[in-house]
Amino acid sequence: MTEKILENKKNGMFVLLVDLAALVAALAITILGGIRLDSGDQVFGAVLLVIGLIGLSVGWIPLCGLRILKPQEALVLTLFGNYIGTIKGEGFYAVNPFCSSVNPAAKTKLNQSGDVNTIENPLTAATAGTVTLVDKKISLKIMTLNNNRQKINDCLGNPVEIGIAVTWRIVDTAKAVFNVDNYKEFLSLQCDASLRNIVRLYPYDVAPGIDTTGDGIADDGSLRGSSDIVASRIRDEIQIKVEEAGIEILEARITYLAYATEIAAVMLQRQQASAIIDARKMIVDGAVGMVEMALERLAQNDTVVLDEERKAAMVSNLLVVLCGNKDAQPIVNSGSLY
Repeated sequence: MTEKILENKKNGMFVLLVDLAALVAALAITILGGIRLDSGDQVFGAVLLVIGLIGLSVGWIPLCGLRILKPQEALVLTLFGNYIGTIKGEGFYAVNPFCSSVNPAAKTKLNQSGDVNTIENPLTAATAGTVTLVDKKISLKIMTLNNNRQKINDCLGNPVEIGIAVTWRIVDTAKAVFNVDNYKEFLSLQCDASLRNIVRLYPYDVAPGIDTTGDGIADDGSLRGSSDIVASRIRDEIQIKVEEAGIEILEARITYLAYATEIAAVMLQRQQASAIIDARKMIVDGAVGMVEMALERLAQNDTVVLDEERKAAMVSNLLVVLCGNKDAQPIVNSGSLY
């Protein structure tokens, strides 16, 4: 289905004025026909009366073809089931009064910008005595879809919870209306499917031996460290799937990322243990360097001459002091060294 833009339809004001003038003229003819009937001119009066009544009966029909559009709005029109075109842009339009507007997603409410209200219950509306009119206009504005968070297993099998926000807009109204049953629900489902397909390729944190790009070479890609790359791949994946729906995906961003609740505590302990090990390695490396420097300085200045056994004892004591979690409590030896 190819979109057809209806041009030169911004003549709604002209049609409105002409139709109102025609209705006024039909009313005047009807009154004149009644006057002529009362005056005894039966034939001419009857003709005028019939013409006036016909004009009043059908004169309101062109008013049904008047359409008003605000900026960044569109209206898809069909005539007896056939697609005749789309009107876009702000203005006062006059179209075929027998045309009907089509928007299969008009009643669909998703968690997205400009469309976050729930559908009013028809029974409640009927009880309250109100009538809810469905707006068949299609918004061409940029909108943001924020689906519910999903629980997905990463490439290591760890369940993670992730949520994304997708910025999108409609670029082809004919495809959006006729190629899919409901373009809003279609977009939402494709976002969830694409998110699942991409997330399962990455680990939550950097893991050895993991190929996230598909080139057969292990890399450092991860959901936490490569969020921009992951979001870009999600956007490209969604765009491919919604191309036939006339939708353009502008951006996809990760809004929430965390381990699932059932393993969050265990993974936190794992991260803490990894951090403690890294800190201990740094402390030990620093302590060994300080001990080596102390022995070299003592040997250069001949301050104290130590045999191998005393050096080993000194190294042991220094490492205990430098690597200990608590402050050192020295013991002063007031006797002989030997």
